[in-house]
Amino acid sequence: VPGLLGFRAVNTLDAMVGHKSAKYRRFGWASARLDDVAGWPGARLTAVLATVSGGDPQGAVRAWRADATKHPSPNAGPVEASFAGALGVRLGGTLSYGGRVEHRPVLNGEGRAVAVPDIERAARLSRRVGLLALGVGVATRLVAARLVMKGRRS
Repeated sequence: VPGLLGFRAVNTLDAMVGHKSAKYRRFGWASARLDDVAGWPGARLTAVLATVSGGDPQGAVRAWRADATKHPSPNAGPVEASFAGALGVRLGGTLSYGGRVEHRPVLNGEGRAVAVPDIERAARLSRRVGLLALGVGVATRLVAARLVMKGRRS
């Protein structure tokens, strides 16, 4: 639990002061980089699990390798690219966030345009990835506990 609280604190700090604005320029970058470092393992695990959770595994790997670094976020890039490839859809381009238009690079340019049924497909893929991540976490914890017990007996 302390690790989860620490991760959440880092993430919240980034959300509050990690913006590229004049007000936070002198120190906001540090919280943004710390958030990137803290999120790196989870983002890579999520991207890997998206490649094995259904859909098109080869497409997921191809999009991840080709497009992940095009995304402005070092952690969202691998996840979004692998999901786009797994689902066979194209993500990015001209987007609107809160009334502000952004032009982002296209992820999985070979994919088709997103359609309404893709929302449910993406939600199913996300649930499968989440369950697999839970399994990886539990397995990691069990192996670590076994190694600790084995070390105490030696």
